[in-house]
Parts: sequence; C-alpha cells; structure tokens
Amino acid sequence: MSNLYHTRLHKLDDVNNYSLLTNIQRGIEKEGLRVTPLAKLAQTSHPKALGSALTHGSITTDYSEALLEFITPVFKQVDDCIDYLELLHRFTQSNIGEEYLWPSSMPCRLEGENSIPIAKYGHSNLGQMKHIYRQGLAHRYGRIMQSIAGVHYNFSMPEAFWPLAQTLWGDLGELQAFRSERYFGLIRNFHRHSWLLSYLFGASPVLDTSFVADKPHNLNLIGEHTLGLPFATSLRMSDLGYKSEAQASIKVSLNNLDTYLDNLDQAIHKSYPAYEQIGIQVNGEYRQLNTNILQIENEYYSDIRPKCVMSPGEKPNQVLKERGVEYIEVRVLDINPFLPLGIDALQIRFLDTFLLFCLLSDSPEITAIEDEEIKTNLRLVIEEGRKPSLILQNAGEPIAFQQMARQLLDELIPVAELLDKAHKVSSLNGESGETQEYRDAISAQQDKILQSSLTPSARIMQSITQGEGFTKQMLTQAKQHKQHLSQQALSESEKTLFQNLARESLQKQQALELNEENPFEHFLKTYFVA
Repeated sequence: MSNLYHTRLHKLDDVNNYSLLTNIQRGIEKEGLRVTPLAKLAQTSHPKALGSALTHGSITTDYSEALLEFITPVFKQVDDCIDYLELLHRFTQSNIGEEYLWPSSMPCRLEGENSIPIAKYGHSNLGQMKHIYRQGLAHRYGRIMQSIAGVHYNFSMPEAFWPLAQTLWGDLGELQAFRSERYFGLIRNFHRHSWLLSYLFGASPVLDTSFVADKPHNLNLIGEHTLGLPFATSLRMSDLGYKSEAQASIKVSLNNLDTYLDNLDQAIHKSYPAYEQIGIQVNGEYRQLNTNILQIENEYYSDIRPKCVMSPGEKPNQVLKERGVEYIEVRVLDINPFLPLGIDALQIRFLDTFLLFCLLSDSPEITAIEDEEIKTNLRLVIEEGRKPSLILQNAGEPIAFQQMARQLLDELIPVAELLDKAHKVSSLNGESGETQEYRDAISAQQDKILQSSLTPSARIMQSITQGEGFTKQMLTQAKQHKQHLSQQALSESEKTLFQNLARESLQKQQALELNEENPFEHFLKTYFVA
C-alpha cells in the first residue's frame, strides 16, 4: 500500500478529526419475498396494513407484489440502523398473517413465470410508470430473474470530511467535483476488491431447481430439488443472476462522473433491436416504457452505484450531473439466511472499514486489461471461492486466494483501529461507541479465510449435503426468524408510529390519483423529454 494511504490515515488520527469518522452516514435497503406456509410465493396483494408501496418511505415493493423492500432512514450509529431495520421486520411480520419472510436471496420453489405477480402501484401516472417499467423487465429478462433478493448498503462520509480530504489529496479545485472524484475512486477500488465480499458474505451457493427450469446451466444436483456448485459462494452474482446480452453491450466507465453519465445516457436513448420486437404498446396495453437498451437509469445492473439524494420527480442522472455524488450504494450483498434481518452490526462495521479503505487508498483509472482481471477474479470467487487450491490474478501474476485475501484484510486493520480509537474518544465524551468493535469485525473475517466452513455459503452447503434440500432448509430458517421477531411485541409508541406511516402513505397515494392533471401518455412523453 502506498505511503499516501498511510499519510491520510495519520492525518485523520487526530482528536479534532474523530467526529468525521464517528459520523459516517449509512442506510440499508433489504429485500425479501413473502411466502406461504408451504414455501410457495405469496399471491396476495401487498398488505394494506403496511401502507402504500408507492409512497411509503420505509416499506415498499421491488419487482414483485410479493417482493418486499425495507428502507431505513440514514443513521450515524450502526446499532440505530440495525434497530430500525428490526422494527420494520417486526411490524411487517405482525401484519402478514401466516406468511413468512423468505430468508434467502434465491427464491423459494417457483411455479413458472406467471407465478410471480408484478408489483402494482395504483392509478397515478407515477404508479403506472413503475408498473410498466416492471412489465418491461418481465419481457426483457423474464420474471424469474427478478425474483432474486438482496441487501443494499448506502454509505457516505459527513460533509465536514470533504474540506479536510481536499487538503489530504492536495486538491485545489471545486469541492463538489472533488467529492465526486473521490467517490469514483472508492468505486474503482471496490471493483478491484469486491471478490472478497462475495467470499465472506456470499450466501447463495445453491438454488431451487425451479429457478432454472429448462434453461442451460452448469450446476450439479446437490439435494432435493436443489442445484449448486460445491465451492460456490454467490450464484446470485453469477451469470444466472442479473445478466443480459443488451447490458453486456454497454461500456460504462468508472473513471469519472461525466463519462459515466454520458455512457448511461447513450444506453437510455439508444434503441435495441430485440426490444423493438417486443413493442411498446400492443393491443392497447403497455409492454415496456420504450425500446432502448435501458428503459430508465435504474435498469442498469451494477455491483455499486454512485447516488445522490433525490426529490420526487427528479431523475438520477440529472441529479448526479447537477449536485455530484453524495453517497454510494453497495449492491453485491446476499441476504444471510442465518440472521433474522439478513445482515448484522458486525457485517456493517466491516463494510464501513472496507469502504473507508477503498476511499483513502490510491485509485488509478481501470485499464481494459485490469478490467478483465477484475471480472475473472470475481467470477472465480463466485463459482469456486471455497476451493482450497483457488488461484487468482494480481497485476497479471498468479496468487493463491488465501494469500491475497489475508493481505487485503491486513491492509484494513489500520482503518479498523482508527475507527475504534475515534469511537473510544466519543464514548468518553458520553456518546455511544465501543473500543474494539471494528477490529473484531476484521478478526471475524480473518477467521473465515482460515476456515471456509465459517462462511454463510459453506454453512448452507453443509446443511444441503446432510440431506435437507434448499427449500426445506430455508423454510426452517423462515419459521425460526418469525418466532424470533414475534418474541418481543412492538411498544404502543412503535406500533402507532408505523400505523401512522402506513395511513399517511395511503393518503398520499390517494391524493396523487385524485390530483392528476395530465393523461399518462402526456406524463410519459414529458418525463423522457425533460
């Protein structure tokens, strides 16, 4: 690691700068399918008791009517973030009757494409657009691919960090441009090292046979109705997950914000022949929003995204162009089926350490040769990450996976120790914080390198090879999580809070539908022209 990295760490190791480290901002978006007691995908509508999926700020749906998405507010304390996510789970579980929250990224047993109900958002123009966008995804990629769930982690440094960072990098330019530049540096380093996250937190080494049906695959029959690969970590992130030929044709640069936006804009405005054959409106019904490679920005599948806080009606690219990058969204994380929430505080503290390391480290532009090496390393870890003899590439040279992983984790230790020191000082000032939690988060991951049996993927595989198929195993976990979430009832104030949020969201949707001034066709045309 360069001397500049250690110099930046040293400059941050000042009591006057510790608040910049204890005020890291974070939020979680966690998806999860609703399933029946027989582990089949729920065919019921989004429960009204949870509010409007269109306008609720914390409980919504992703692709399917059965695919819930929980969104926490932004928190500065890790435990506050986890606590709020748990409240969302407990409130939801108490309002879905006998249904369960599926604990895995890969779906339950499916009964074909039509068994996956597309999410509905009411009759407002915005609601119709969201539904038609998902119809487009169905025609383009199939509904089954959209039944996959995951955890997204949002991360940003406090605004007060950036003026100091400019001095650390010796930058004399405009602060907003510098902030975007450094977040893109983080993103490039994330791409270089994300194979480690797939190994440590990958939790989808197997899937139900119904997910691939008659499609070609390279998976082995491992258990009852269960396919997988013996050393796989995250099939969700493999070619079986979010992949498409159309998007493979997109070359999106991560070297700077302007080029990134230009590349996405081209994909949003370039028609794709296969999508032209689908059509936009057929027999009076919309099949997709348009025939372009991407209907909208969010269709672009990536393992990490630059983001900006948006107001209703704004578009991601437009906001990024005007206000620059304000935070990043990590999208590679599988749901851990052994955790009631799919993620815990230990993992969050490791992610904070990992992302801060990516931010502070030098991050040269990614060349075409390095890009191929990055893709190869990630594919190998996804498919064979627990293989004892696995070899990766480092700057064109072969290196044993365990050696490369240990070296990378060692480089994270100074960041973890600095975060612990900063929180220790904050704790002495009467704020929350412990002294060894970040270092412990690194130690827990080091143990997984030494013993692959400790990884979530290995624990799942062990259960499968002992005779329990994927669906049965996950249903058992779902029942345990439901029992755990039901053990402690929401307080009256907590219950009232979420009931009020649900009611207010329904009122907001109704107001949107009643106050619509323009027909949908006009709304859609204006949206894409603006």
